[in-house]
Amino acid sequence: MKASELRTNTVEELNNKEKEVQQELFNLRIQKGIGQTTQTHHFKKVRRNIARIKTLVREKEGSSI
Repeated sequence: MKASELRTNTVEELNNKEKEVQQELFNLRIQKGIGQTTQTHHFKKVRRNIARIKTLVREKEGSSI
């Protein structure tokens, strides 16, 4: 997921996308807990996607004031 792709979305769409990605992170944590996943690099990718989305939401909210 690239920031340039996310910039076209509205704040509401970004918030919905953030919820989806948060759920994905939760699922990864559950899988790790039961020993089902060995691909730990996905955690970093998901966390960075969350940060990208939050940054864009903050930018869009700041520009509308």
